[in-house]
Amino acid sequence: MKKIKTALISVFYKTGIDRIVSLLKQNDVQIYSTGGTYDYIRAIDPTVKTVESLTGYPSILGGRVKTLHPKVFGGILGRTQLESDQREMQQYDIPPFDLVIVDLYPFEETVANTDDASAIIEKIDIGGISLIRAGAKNFNDVLIVPSQKYYSELIQLLEKQNGETSLDDRRRFAMYAFGVSSHYDSAIYNWFAKDEDNKAMRLGEDQAFALRYGENPHQRGTFYGDLDAMFDKLHGKELSYNNLLDLDAGLNLIREFDEPTFAILKHNNPCGLACRATVKEAYIAALAGDPVSAFGGVLVCNRPIDLEAAEEINKLFIEVIVAPNYEDGVLDLLFSKKNRVVLRLKSDPYKPQTVKTALNGYLMQDRDLHTETAADFRVITEKAPSESEINDMVFANKIVKHSRSNAIVLAKGKQLYASGIGQTSRVDALRQAIEKAKTFNFDLKGAVLASDAFFPFSDCVELAHEAGITAIVQPGGSVRDQESIDSCNKHEISMVFTGFRHFRH
Repeated sequence: MKKIKTALISVFYKTGIDRIVSLLKQNDVQIYSTGGTYDYIRAIDPTVKTVESLTGYPSILGGRVKTLHPKVFGGILGRTQLESDQREMQQYDIPPFDLVIVDLYPFEETVANTDDASAIIEKIDIGGISLIRAGAKNFNDVLIVPSQKYYSELIQLLEKQNGETSLDDRRRFAMYAFGVSSHYDSAIYNWFAKDEDNKAMRLGEDQAFALRYGENPHQRGTFYGDLDAMFDKLHGKELSYNNLLDLDAGLNLIREFDEPTFAILKHNNPCGLACRATVKEAYIAALAGDPVSAFGGVLVCNRPIDLEAAEEINKLFIEVIVAPNYEDGVLDLLFSKKNRVVLRLKSDPYKPQTVKTALNGYLMQDRDLHTETAADFRVITEKAPSESEINDMVFANKIVKHSRSNAIVLAKGKQLYASGIGQTSRVDALRQAIEKAKTFNFDLKGAVLASDAFFPFSDCVELAHEAGITAIVQPGGSVRDQESIDSCNKHEISMVFTGFRHFRH
């Protein structure tokens, strides 16, 4: 164990520092500090000293240089076990620091709140990040606290160990420090590189959440991110790896719709979705799309859940439900199932790029944010779609965009009738969708078809005609487009091209 005798504190946000200073004062720790932090601490501990009294230099360049001095960094990096270090520290009158507490300038918060490049640049911390790295490097002698998120853990140490730290403590905090440092540097890099085409990838997530397991029980799983910023978890067991994938898919999908909409997800694909005047009606229509697959699914709604809808939902075994809110009496009903996860959506941000591992590296791409409207439809058949068909094609095209390729979606009256997903050929996807619709007694006469990519042959049009489908929306772009157009004209089917493919592998 090593007694803390001298501490350096330099923090941007002062919240939470009071208790730490009081505990250090109780343990006769000499504190050095800078600028506003010094002024704040002095009200608690009048014995605090300025860094300037140590270095002999004032804060210069508008506060850009305060701690960057050999007497500061020598005190942090000096090794107690190395005689040459100790002789030099005595020669130059450098006090050893046993504790360094830093809270960096809020770079990410500044980026989120302004486009003023000069203001953002000034929130790139130089001295603070250097203090963090120096303290972490010399964890054999120094306890480095790199962020206010670790104040509570420091307080516990000070209270339980009377101002002493173990090597394991210091090593653990050094790990925290390099986590903070890497995240901070990644954020700065990504800001500079945001408009570059060939930028390198920098990821640095501070928060890690251990999951029960990965996709399967024999696989370990971890989520990196801040779930608490997105959801209030109101009830149920811990979220699983697969739950999170379905939630991501569901929120990306539901974001496409403005009117009251209910979606049911299974294995990242919508198995039910409908838009209706009320939440209850939307849920019933969504469930009808595939009540078998809905068992154990993830439910996502873009409106508060009312009691009438909740009474219907409670009849089904579901894994997770998420909505922006829940009306009076709903939670008591939904909580009746012990393991059912109930989430309240607080915010729905999305990252502009998607990332996945591939081979010995990563694949990154821009998120598919293009959603076609009726204005994007180019009618290429003799028969033009009716207004209701256009509305259904817009609806179906949004769903097929979020379905695994090859994908086909059949819909009518803003209700998902069936989909064919993850097939190796488009005609197989359509066969799957038609058979599924028949299984649940949907009449496809007058229904519309959406395809995530072009038809390579006219066989899909022939199958659609046989099923009673009257309108088709697809990207177009095949060398055989004319064959599909001719087939549509032959069977009086209207077809529109969007010009946008939506593969989702």
